[in-house]
Amino acid sequence: MKYNNSMEGRKRRLRYKGVEVNAFGLPILYSNDVKKQNRIVKRKYLQSFISDFKVSDSKNLLLIYDIPEVMKKERDWFRRQLITFGFIMIQKSVWVGPSPLPKEFLDYLRKIKIGDNFKTFKLEKGYENKK
Repeated sequence: MKYNNSMEGRKRRLRYKGVEVNAFGLPILYSNDVKKQNRIVKRKYLQSFISDFKVSDSKNLLLIYDIPEVMKKERDWFRRQLITFGFIMIQKSVWVGPSPLPKEFLDYLRKIKIGDNFKTFKLEKGYENKK
């Protein structure tokens, strides 16, 4: 262990292998914060939406999307939101569920820049899961 005492008057901090530790040698973790180059940066979380759809609603909206790998966090969030809205996964990027999607949700998709990565199609008849 080595002491970091670069400035007088600053609180002494213990470090071990580049990680700040407490008096017992356990790493100090910052909840919901990431420490980068001596500054704390707040993590950004995506907004959640509540579903107004009922389980018995007709699943008459086909949604197909292709969100790039570099936007993995947004893609996983998008899948969780589709499940919240009562959508069923047909394939990994093909879902069917009730329509219409909430306007606030569509506006938020444009705001986080995934609004152009999906297409919706209205089905003539509701989807029936044959399982």
